[in-house]
Amino acid sequence: MKSRTPESVIRKARRLVVKVGSGLVTNAGLGLDHGALTGWAEQIARLRKEGRQIVLVSSGAIAEGMQRFGWTRRPHALHELQAAAAVGQMGLVQVYESCFRGHGLLAAQILLTHEDLADRKRYLNARSTLRTLLDLGVIPVINENDTVAIDEIRFGDNDTLAAMVTNLIEADALVILTDQQGLYSADPRRDPEAKLILDGDAGDPYLESIAGSTGSAIARGGMLTKILAAKRAARSGADTVIAWGREPEVLLRLAAGERLGTQLLARQATVAARKQWLADHLQVRGKVTLDAGAVKALLIDGKSLLPVGVSSAEGNFERGEVVSCLDESGREIARGLVNYSHAETRRILRTPSSQIESKLGYVDEPELIHRDNLVLL
Repeated sequence: MKSRTPESVIRKARRLVVKVGSGLVTNAGLGLDHGALTGWAEQIARLRKEGRQIVLVSSGAIAEGMQRFGWTRRPHALHELQAAAAVGQMGLVQVYESCFRGHGLLAAQILLTHEDLADRKRYLNARSTLRTLLDLGVIPVINENDTVAIDEIRFGDNDTLAAMVTNLIEADALVILTDQQGLYSADPRRDPEAKLILDGDAGDPYLESIAGSTGSAIARGGMLTKILAAKRAARSGADTVIAWGREPEVLLRLAAGERLGTQLLARQATVAARKQWLADHLQVRGKVTLDAGAVKALLIDGKSLLPVGVSSAEGNFERGEVVSCLDESGREIARGLVNYSHAETRRILRTPSSQIESKLGYVDEPELIHRDNLVLL
């Protein structure tokens, strides 16, 4: 278990994911802030010279597209969001490429959807590509592929995307640059008594309760999405820092050990890479409800999920797809790759494994979900 530290956790991090939000990239929606992008590129270039590997997750394509179209409010219609992303991505990538080239660095554009990371083969391909780019000294610039994404497969915000990329490449730390100094005890825009929280534990429910869910006319996420991103990144052992993006030389100062913003430590045991992939699924194909005995078997005894402990099944899932495991109160406690389809699962509910064949006429596996294909949440 990690102890509190008087210095920034970024100081010892060799592989970093840096996320910058729309409000920063586009100067609150007024168009791309070339000065800010130039500044971040210069800092990243200096970190590269120190031998660090950096992945940049940048919002801003939709916001830049809105500015080019003259729209003052983020549209709700999917086709308008896709159009804004298509137009804005051109300008965003052009500026980043120019900024990094000025420091002798190559940049690479990576556009992802949730479907890319939900599919195991595409997930592994994305990880291999990113690791190869990093080994070659390239700066990957990642954004959600808003031009093709639909609501059912969206990450929803780039904080979540940044956390999933952190797990994907097994980065040491995640830096989320935002328009606030960090996480406060209350909304500092409404409460003058609000105090900056300097450090905490990633996944602490108290932090989620005070974060709220405020966004803006430009950005999709709020402070809550950043707290949840830190919780997600902690599964691969990555610490998170949430800091003000316009703090002078913020990345360099963090890398030098200076404490800025809110630091959230990954204090849980690191989850194996395959199970990180399972935990990172944003959409699942179905749900199974467990009785108290099955919940204990999973959480306390570390066992597989057997059909006898399942009381109900929902969804239209097939064998090999990801399903959620709920306790009797409806709380998700785990998820995993199911060995039987929804129709088969309904037929073997409450059935001992020795009787599966008598119910189905065959038996594929004695477990509904094997322990190796299950991750606790």
